[in-house]
Amino acid sequence: MAGNSLRWILFLHFLLIMCSSHGSIGRDDHDHDHDHHHHMDPSLMVFFTMNDLKVGQRMPIYFPKRNPSTSPKPWPKQEADSLPFSLEKLPQLLRHFGFARDSPQAKAMEDTLRECESKAIKGEVKFCATSLESMLEFTQTILGIDSDSEIRALSTSHKTKSSVTFQNYTMLENIVEIEAPKMVACHTMPYPYAVFYCHSQRSENRVFKVPLEGENGDEVEAMVVCHLDTSEWSSSHPSFRVLGVKPGSSSVCHFFPADNLIFVPKVVQVESHDGFSAM
Repeated sequence: MAGNSLRWILFLHFLLIMCSSHGSIGRDDHDHDHDHHHHMDPSLMVFFTMNDLKVGQRMPIYFPKRNPSTSPKPWPKQEADSLPFSLEKLPQLLRHFGFARDSPQAKAMEDTLRECESKAIKGEVKFCATSLESMLEFTQTILGIDSDSEIRALSTSHKTKSSVTFQNYTMLENIVEIEAPKMVACHTMPYPYAVFYCHSQRSENRVFKVPLEGENGDEVEAMVVCHLDTSEWSSSHPSFRVLGVKPGSSSVCHFFPADNLIFVPKVVQVESHDGFSAM
């Protein structure tokens, strides 16, 4: 079982990253279309390759901004476990939350449940956590760690207030690689309460902390995961359309929104790796 200390730290961490994401979801009056990506959905502009991970690289990036007053809040495990989390039980769940079957909320719930029940790709372990406690329990199992103090939670941090969600950013100096022999990534999913899609892959991944500066002066300390083997990914994965590559032909890196989390084991050893600092 996850201990109380890290559970409370994660709860406070979750609230902090939600409150640091200003504005609302969607396009903003200050959003811009960029270069040959103008025909793309801006929300897909988070992908790049390892070749682009370098100081001075400039690219359009989408960072969603959440409104903490309306964003789903985490439920205690006992409360979350008291409700079914199943596509089969969707009609019952819609009645419980008071959503009409043809409402946007019902569509979002259906999409989330369908994604959570989809089959994992080869070499991947996935789990939809309906509470912070279950997310920690899954993470401990995957990382093979018994003590909460041996787990490190990482997230993107916005250093400046801004309502802009999509603009050009430049990678600054001090790109740091974080030693991660194993990792679990947890992504927020649309649901009436906080649900995280957590997964881990056996294939090689690398984790980086990348300082960014937006064209309007925004400062972001962004978390990045680079997947070195994409051969088992579906050819319909949006990264391939954005990057113009095929499964297995290239690494795929992506930026994490502020309300997504990366869990890695804590390590003491610090060493240099491929020109980046390591920690």
